[in-house]
Amino acid sequence: MLQIHCPYCQETREEDEFHYAGEAHIVRPENPEALSDEEWGDYLFFRKNPRGLHHERWYHTAGCRRFFNVTRNTVTYQILESYKMGDKPQVTAEGEQ
Repeated sequence: MLQIHCPYCQETREEDEFHYAGEAHIVRPENPEALSDEEWGDYLFFRKNPRGLHHERWYHTAGCRRFFNVTRNTVTYQILESYKMGDKPQVTAEGEQ
């Protein structure tokens, strides 16, 4: 079981207190009406599925009930950091901006 640190509560708790909410840092298109069906489908359904470092969004269901981001290694399951929404990750994959 993962041990996840909530940057808002400042507590590290077991994974079952949280809910995985998908890939972090997905930016909604500014003008969705202008997108083709294919572009809209890409935005809605296609996500990265990397082997290695991945930025994820989590929700603290049994705590403060806030969303936050986590940088996790998908191979080892090691959580490298957690940070508040709107903050940038300190740990990035090679070539990532």
